[in-house]
Amino acid sequence: MEMAKNSVTIQQRSVYHKYTEIEVELPENIKEEDVSDYLMSIEDSWVDVLDNLINQTEIVFGSGVHDHEGMNEPESDSEWRFQLPNGYGGHL
Repeated sequence: MEMAKNSVTIQQRSVYHKYTEIEVELPENIKEEDVSDYLMSIEDSWVDVLDNLINQTEIVFGSGVHDHEGMNEPESDSEWRFQLPNGYGGHL
């Protein structure tokens, strides 16, 4: 398509996100530093639940990086993380 001499192209890119969370019971004796490995070892018990919830979740304008604690990778298309009640957490 050829543009007229006195014209301009206006472009827009909008970012939207979805967010959901679930709670997973941990063994009584698990150490904080072992939580990530434990969650990955039982991934088949929670990953489909989370995926089903995210598919039903409302789309919200923005990246969500500043809306949800710990979600701090704006260059990533998706983030998975865990958060303990005492504040300890990390990416999966």
